[in-house]
Amino acid sequence: MGFLLFAVTALHVLILILLFVATLDKSWWVLPDKETVNIWYDCVLNDTTHSWLCHSVSESAWLQAVQAFMVLSLLFSSFAFIIFMCQLYTMKRGSLFYATGVFQILTAISVFTAAVIYTVHVDEFQDKRMPGGSFGYCFVLAWLSFPLAVISGIIYIHLRKKE
Repeated sequence: MGFLLFAVTALHVLILILLFVATLDKSWWVLPDKETVNIWYDCVLNDTTHSWLCHSVSESAWLQAVQAFMVLSLLFSSFAFIIFMCQLYTMKRGSLFYATGVFQILTAISVFTAAVIYTVHVDEFQDKRMPGGSFGYCFVLAWLSFPLAVISGIIYIHLRKKE
């Protein structure tokens, strides 16, 4: 039982780290000149001065949605971890970790929604910039955290507290 608790806790911490990096770092889109773009600022290359003009994404509703869902995924996963620790020490023997599992499933849904929105709208995002480019590692980390959060949520739902 000790190894299982350690493995579940390590998986949860891994998911939290992946979500923090994917949300806060700046490599959601990589341009051909190796410049990176994140979900927090909308930057355009000025052709005459060859400098970047960055402004907030307040005019871009889809980027705001990606931001909101990524922050929600971080909150849900953090709440799930806190609830897990509370349940671990206060729940009676034989009970299931339903609340923790539900919050992890909500984490998975949130990060999935953010990644899908970004995938669907990246073409209009790319049109304002230099042609070409590819998805960055933050985007990949977001997609990677999705199945891990689903697996973690399912494990939590089936996990019983034993002594």
